[in-house]
Amino acid sequence: MSNFTKRAITALFFVLVLLGSIVYSQVTFACLFLFCTIVGMWEFYSIALLGENNPQKYYGLFLGIAVYVVCSLISMGKISNHYLLLFLPLGYFVFVIELYRKSSNPFRNIAYTMLGVVYVALPFALLSFIATSGFLSTYEPRILIGILLILWASDTGAYLVGSKVGKRKLFERISPKKSWEGSFGGAVLCLIAAYLDAKLFPVFSASQWFVIALIIVVMGTLGDLVESLYKRSKNIKDSGSILPGHGGILDRFDSLILASPFIYAYLELSKTF
Repeated sequence: MSNFTKRAITALFFVLVLLGSIVYSQVTFACLFLFCTIVGMWEFYSIALLGENNPQKYYGLFLGIAVYVVCSLISMGKISNHYLLLFLPLGYFVFVIELYRKSSNPFRNIAYTMLGVVYVALPFALLSFIATSGFLSTYEPRILIGILLILWASDTGAYLVGSKVGKRKLFERISPKKSWEGSFGGAVLCLIAAYLDAKLFPVFSASQWFVIALIIVVMGTLGDLVESLYKRSKNIKDSGSILPGHGGILDRFDSLILASPFIYAYLELSKTF
């Protein structure tokens, strides 16, 4: 089987599972991204271990899962948001654990442990709140589908234009293949997708969809570069191998990971104006 065929089959299966889980119910959506959170954090900590670091891998996973599950249950109206207070003692307990590990780089381990939660688990957890930012604060799959369409449009536009006419390097030190021309092509297709979202998914106004598109253009691109920077610092190509031909969960969701906190903040702030 050629690499192109492998990539195409994986991409088709990935998209079908992703959209199917989002559309079917809030529970299936939550379960899918819980899986992504677990695998993504495992990838993050596995990469961190390649250097002189020894993060609290299992406690970090526990903490990330707890953050995701609590946020999901709050967004479903199952529990009060007061349960978020649990993460004050749970988060600071990482310092206590490190006291007994006899590591030569204790605070580096603490930093990597907490970074795994902040970088992977929290952005995925915020998707649950983003998905309930529409009418009546109920679960609205069209929000997530619209955001994914914009993300995919951005990636597609950047690849098509960049591979054809890309000459000016966007950030050669980190990602030699990315170009300013590709980024511009991605931005144009991204805005077209936002226009279509406004027509197909009137959960938000056209102006809101365009702001979300601009956030994705900027933060999605930076998210891709941030993940590339992390991998390059450890001299690896992919974050994992769970998706044949595409790498790992972090490779597939790097743009969404950095964009989702900004999208959530915008949607919440827009309610006050």
